Amino acid sequence: QVQLVESGGGLVQAGGSLRLSCAASGRTFISYAMGWFRQTPGKEREFVADISMSGARTAYSGSVKGRFTISRDNAKNTVYLQINSLKPEDTGVYYCAARTSYSPTSRQYDYWGQGTQVTVSS
Repeated sequence: QVQLVESGGGLVQAGGSLRLSCAASGRTFISYAMGWFRQTPGKEREFVADISMSGARTAYSGSVKGRFTISRDNAKNTVYLQINSLKPEDTGVYYCAARTSYSPTSRQYDYWGQGTQVTVSS
């Protein structure tokens, strides 16, 4: 089992930046591939980005590529999502997720955090 706690959300103006963090506890953090998802108003939860156990491989959805950067610090048991050039349509709840295997073609995750709210004003 792994427990995930997101932080770093908030209210920001369009064009601004945020860095979301997800702290993991429980089993060895390096055993998990990590991902970020979001649920924007009126839509289902969607994949944003993920990163392999070592951090060597990353993947992004087309809508955020170039603006979002996922990274991890295995010494701190934390995964980050740097969000730049924020747009109002980025508003939503951002979730951290973990799984014990990494696949660039799969978006199935086993463990989820509670989410952190990001609100972008125009």
